[in-house]
Amino acid sequence: MKKIILAVAASALIVAACNNTPSDPAATAPVPVKIVSLNGTVSEVLSGLNMESNIVGVDVTSVYPENLKEKTQMGSSHSYNIEGIIAAAPDYVICTQERGLSPEQVTQLQQAGLKVWVLSQEYSIAGTKKLINELADSFKKQEEAKHMIAKIDTDLAAAKATDTRPKVIFIYARGAGTLQVAGNGTPMNEMIKLANGEPAATDFNGFKPLTAEAMVAANPDYILLFDTGLKSLEGAEGVLKVPGVANTNAGKNKGIIEMDGLKLSGFGPRVGEAVKELSEKLHP
Repeated sequence: MKKIILAVAASALIVAACNNTPSDPAATAPVPVKIVSLNGTVSEVLSGLNMESNIVGVDVTSVYPENLKEKTQMGSSHSYNIEGIIAAAPDYVICTQERGLSPEQVTQLQQAGLKVWVLSQEYSIAGTKKLINELADSFKKQEEAKHMIAKIDTDLAAAKATDTRPKVIFIYARGAGTLQVAGNGTPMNEMIKLANGEPAATDFNGFKPLTAEAMVAANPDYILLFDTGLKSLEGAEGVLKVPGVANTNAGKNKGIIEMDGLKLSGFGPRVGEAVKELSEKLHP
């Protein structure tokens, strides 16, 4: 999980490998542009810019809109299908520094004649708008971007305003044997703050394994999970069986919250919806 979320060291090397990437892909790419998108948020933004038909390949995180699941699958950050990407003959391969290609993979694609465009993603409202505008400006889709950003602002304005800030801890779960807690610098903790919650785990950066002692010490009012993570634990009753949970406020009051993973952590076009949804769940 750390490799997926916090590939910081590799990011600098990737940027160096891609310093010849044109700032305006649409100015040099043929029409229609063919794109392989290796990031769920990028894929969602491109779809919102009415460029879904331009996408010829995606990674495993590209799950929204639903039609993206029908695109050619190019793997995950742990095992990209480099040969498949090359065979798709895209005009651009787009990924992000945070969850992208390794420097070696970038070089391999460039040596095959492909243009690789690495975007930097910030986990904030301003960062989301910047990402949308960067893609929109490059592909001459500014009008579509205006509509997306207006929707974000509308949803944020509708989010519940409150003075209370319940403590929330995010658990990344893949069954009871794989439980990680989100700390500083993670999109989950940033989302908790945007929804007028207080992250319960702030004494470390990134992710670390969950322990019963740490859970009791954090004593969250709510436990937040991806919907897939909750399912892997067989529902709320399974979460309550996680060591330490029963002794927390969240455990005693069954304060278990699930949300769609990409919506919650992607900081894409639905970021306003995510803030509104989480705010309503934290402040019923």
